[in-house]
Amino acid sequence: MSRVLQERALLRCGAGFSFIELMFTLAIMAILALVAVPMVQHSIARNKEFALRNGLQEIRSAIDAYKRASEQGSILRKEGDTPFPKQLEELVTGVPDQRNPNKSNIQFLRRIPRDPFAPEAASAADSWGKRSSTSAPSSPEEGEDIFDVYSRSSKIGLNGVPLNQW
Repeated sequence: MSRVLQERALLRCGAGFSFIELMFTLAIMAILALVAVPMVQHSIARNKEFALRNGLQEIRSAIDAYKRASEQGSILRKEGDTPFPKQLEELVTGVPDQRNPNKSNIQFLRRIPRDPFAPEAASAADSWGKRSSTSAPSSPEEGEDIFDVYSRSSKIGLNGVPLNQW
């Protein structure tokens, strides 16, 4: 019986948290959330920019390898054709090796990376902006070949440079 009386006495003496203590705890949690949310958003943006930089580097390296193979005579070109691929898909599907016809196609990419800033509805190849070898660097336009790729996003990167100028 004495134990029950002790518990009732504790309840009457205010053994719970006061309203001020609860508000103080909520204020600390709100401050922590205000600090954590921008850090998470910055981390997500940094990861997407890292994926963009890697995707651009991967595709550009494959285009350069295609050009070298074309100039060395491994890829059949018609008169007047540029040494660049006509479509990004050619880098994945490959082209016949003219120097070694018994060998399978020369492939330059395993897959086309997606532009992480493009809408999800677009295919990987369509997510990139494409620049023809005949267009000016300041105003890239698509044409008969693919000289370079760029992001179509109009966002500004964390480094202050627009993503479509990377």
